Amino acid sequence: MHQVFDSNAPKKPTNLSINSGLLAEARQLKINLSATLERALEKEVRTARRNKWLDENKKGMETCNKLASRHGLFADKYRIF
Repeated sequence: MHQVFDSNAPKKPTNLSINSGLLAEARQLKINLSATLERALEKEVRTARRNKWLDENKKGMETCNKLASRHGLFADKYRIF
């Protein structure tokens, strides 16, 4: 799976609002907040891009499926099962 971002891009300082109890526990456990956020954001970006692609291509996929249902697939005559 390829990355959704350039891992060599420079870091940019950012201010966030985080639940204070959760932040305290994460710090106590020495969790790297930047790395954790980057992993979570990468997952969210990947999911959002996938959903966007599916939404943008839904009509085309439905059209292809209808065509295949009506006329079959080119390789159908070569199947051995």
